[in-house]
Amino acid sequence: MVQTLVQTRQLLLRWSRDPIMVLQALVFPALLLVILNTVLGRQISAFAGNSALYGSVPMVTLVAAMSGATAGAISLGRDRDHGWLARLWVLPVHRASGLSARIAAEVVRITVTTLVIACTGLALGFRFQQGVPAAVAWLLVPVLFGTAFATFVTAIAVHTAEATLVEGVTLISSLLMFFCTGFVPLAAYPQWAQPLVEHQPMTYAIETMRGLALGGEVRGPLTGIVAWSAGAIAVFAIPAIRGYRRASRR
Repeated sequence: MVQTLVQTRQLLLRWSRDPIMVLQALVFPALLLVILNTVLGRQISAFAGNSALYGSVPMVTLVAAMSGATAGAISLGRDRDHGWLARLWVLPVHRASGLSARIAAEVVRITVTTLVIACTGLALGFRFQQGVPAAVAWLLVPVLFGTAFATFVTAIAVHTAEATLVEGVTLISSLLMFFCTGFVPLAAYPQWAQPLVEHQPMTYAIETMRGLALGGEVRGPLTGIVAWSAGAIAVFAIPAIRGYRRASRR
């Protein structure tokens, strides 16, 4: 535990001093939320019957979790290429502490990012209308989603080159963002696309967060995002662990 905490602190310090990481995790998502609300907020609010912020704020928190996880995976790839992982491998520390530290650092980063975006949303008019416990649960949903996505991109990062990682993950993130109910309501999509939009992981997370903030069904979408996240972790955790071990022994 002590070794994990030391390495977690070291990772967080590195990330905080990296302008690209700060831009991807904090600045860009906050600007994206402001731009979306300015350009599309009124139209979506009129179509949906409630403020568009109850969809766009959750969506941007999830986008930030994905972009931050991608930046973290790129950093992991560079550590592999520069030999940092190999140096850690021969030090007298527990070999699981390196990977567990990255998971802990991701959780901290996602939490901070979610708080920043929530504060930006509050300044624009977003409100938690279901009380403090629901607000706390709202903050935990991006952590669950982001941890699962980080497991996925870590498994890719330790097996592929940086260019392939960026291109592949950017494509996946863009598709998830533009085909979810945080961007526009479900009824606005073509009939053929609605089942795909309704049952993809970002939509489940957004609908859970919408219910926790505004009111409405929570159990169904919460079950969906838990199933998606647990499935992603179960599928990609072992490849991530094996790939991290192989990268550390290069």
